Amino acid sequence: MKTLTVVFVIVQSVLFISGCSEPRLTPNQPVQDSFETPRLSNLWETDKIISADWRIQQALVRNGRSALRITLHTSDVFEAGRHGDSNSERAELTEAESLISREGDIYSFAFSMLIPQDFPIVTKRLIIAQWKQECPGGQKCDDNGPVLAVRYIGGMLSVTQTIGPRRTLLWESNKDVRTKWLDFKFRACFTPESKGSIIVYLNDSLIVQYSGPTAYQENDSTGYPSPSRYYFKMGLYRDTMAEPMTIYIDDYSKEWLADEKK
Repeated sequence: MKTLTVVFVIVQSVLFISGCSEPRLTPNQPVQDSFETPRLSNLWETDKIISADWRIQQALVRNGRSALRITLHTSDVFEAGRHGDSNSERAELTEAESLISREGDIYSFAFSMLIPQDFPIVTKRLIIAQWKQECPGGQKCDDNGPVLAVRYIGGMLSVTQTIGPRRTLLWESNKDVRTKWLDFKFRACFTPESKGSIIVYLNDSLIVQYSGPTAYQENDSTGYPSPSRYYFKMGLYRDTMAEPMTIYIDDYSKEWLADEKK
């Protein structure tokens, strides 16, 4: 990979949320969740996690007084495998409908994760953060993999891209990352066209610099509408297994970089 200096700025700002109002992503005004209140903010939808699997706790935090702990137990939010895939289970937060990314626009994401020392090292599918291209219900694209994902499999941390039958490895590391806070920063433009881009920092080190298509083609063959939308999830998504898994999350933010050139 060529060395390239890229300036990546995450503006620290808080979206104050009250009542049941929808969160809004306005140009160059980030939304943020540091998990400082006893309940989840309305930045998140919880249809992919049961209430018993998440807690706001104070034992392990990145900043502030508290952080989110997610523990996935076997068969929680179970989904039967399709088209030859394995059965899966998940405990994930999904960004609110009103925050979903638009095709061709540039967004920044930041979040911190900690994998504890006793986290099971498994060789099965395990995703801890992912971006999905939205697929209308019942279409053939419904079971496609995430266009961008952070995976932790066999002790290897990786960033992958899936926009066709093959998964592309954008970065991986075999360093033991358990017990350390992992500060991720993503800058992404999702589009099936060549102007797409993905930039990823981990603990302020540039690990991915990619330009090119970042989404599936949009036609009757793929089932995706044009233009598509893209939603973010984080937590634990895996093939079914008996062992529980726990991960900690803190300092999430998202910004729509509307003024940046594509």
